[in-house]
Amino acid sequence: MAARDRWIGWDEARAQPPARGQVKNLASVVLARGVKQRAHDWSSRYGVEPWLVETLVDGRRYRASCYRAANWLALGETSGRPCPSQGG
Repeated sequence: MAARDRWIGWDEARAQPPARGQVKNLASVVLARGVKQRAHDWSSRYGVEPWLVETLVDGRRYRASCYRAANWLALGETSGRPCPSQGG
C-alpha cells in the first residue's frame, strides 16, 4: 500500500493522517445524498424519476440503523430463494 500511503501523504512510520471534518450521522447522510443524486442522474439519463429505491440487509449481521436514520422503511424479509439467473 506504499503508493496509497505516498498519495495520502503518510510517511513510512504511518504518521497520523491529516485532520478531517466530521459529519454527524455520516452513514445516513451519505444514503440520503446518494438517493437524491441517483434520482437526478436517472431522470437526466432516462427521462423518468424513480419512485422506489430498495436494498437488502442481512439482519443476522447488521441492524440497519443508518437506513432507519435516513427514513428508509423495513418492509419485511426475503424468502431466501436463489435468483433464477444464478441457476436457482
